[in-house]
Amino acid sequence: MTDQSVPTDRTLRQDVLSARRIVVKVGSSSLTTAAGGLDADRVDALVDALATALARPRAPEIVLVSSGAIAAGLAPLGLERRPADLARQQAAASVGQGLLVARYTASFARYGRRVGQVLLTAEDASRRAHYRNAYRTLDQLLAMGAVPVVNENDTVATAEIKFGDNDRLAALVAHLVRADLLVLLSDVDGLYDGDPSRPGTRRIDEVRGPQDLAGLEIGSTGKAGVGTGGMVTKVEAARIATGAGIPVVLTAARHAADALAGRATGTLFTRTGSRTADRLLWLAHASSPRGALHLDAGAVRAVVEGGKSLLPAGVTQVDGEFAAGDPVDLLAENGHIVARGLVNFDARELPRLLGRSTRDLAQELGAAYEREVIHRDDLVVLRG
Repeated sequence: MTDQSVPTDRTLRQDVLSARRIVVKVGSSSLTTAAGGLDADRVDALVDALATALARPRAPEIVLVSSGAIAAGLAPLGLERRPADLARQQAAASVGQGLLVARYTASFARYGRRVGQVLLTAEDASRRAHYRNAYRTLDQLLAMGAVPVVNENDTVATAEIKFGDNDRLAALVAHLVRADLLVLLSDVDGLYDGDPSRPGTRRIDEVRGPQDLAGLEIGSTGKAGVGTGGMVTKVEAARIATGAGIPVVLTAARHAADALAGRATGTLFTRTGSRTADRLLWLAHASSPRGALHLDAGAVRAVVEGGKSLLPAGVTQVDGEFAAGDPVDLLAENGHIVARGLVNFDARELPRLLGRSTRDLAQELGAAYEREVIHRDDLVVLRG
């Protein structure tokens, strides 16, 4: 492997230096041992890097998204490895989360900094009131000089309401708090064009768009075996963030100080899009659909190409059990998912509305039925 792990000062990254609000995500393998349990030295080293950035002139605000709760709880509960079943994962998270936050609290206290714990589930993210409350909490913590420590609420999250990995959570939090930069810290010092353990592989310094990822062999697992992520989830998180106008730096946790100082360490993913509405990003990437609506060809064109609301006349079939306000997928005639939205009717109400105009429905059933199945403001196109 080409040795490119030593950062240089030849080019400072202006996107980093100008960032006023930064989300930093660190993985389990960078905080714990493979056997489980927190590594105090690793936690302190990370906090040292964050505190250095917080102490510089025109210092940025920092939100820390930290994995490690389940891994930290393994050893105290006598578990040799991450359990496969949800109940024991939640038990480990319950023990480990307290240990993790206590360690961060003690470490940041060396610099006179307080921390505030914020635990989220995907349901918190996809419900309007919940994500607004999450934003207010995080924004207020930052305004009061505290460092928010965000994690998925593994102690209560079920398979249906999990983010799945903290890389995606970090990308969504970066959008939620209107961050200027996302830094993903791992045990690998960047994105490589192959397996980093093989001789001859090269680290990619900059990714400007999907074309730079074409043909790359992107690994799916981490080295330590205590987390759920891998390079695949980090690249996906970078895609989500950059598509929303937020540049991303991916590097090793040991290079955190260099990354936050704007030095050319790791891989820089440049922004590819612009900021979109909060809830549309959450809807696309954080929601779990509770059902599906099948559309005719005209409705697909109206939604995907025309940016229109979905009306009852264009729905041909209803799948699943869902309530008004739940996210549902919209399917084309070939079964492909084309969009996702928050539905205005219960699953039991919809069958009698299908294929009918809102005017006819209002005359027969009342004014409450003269409305869209999904309003365009509550709808995001997933492919077109």
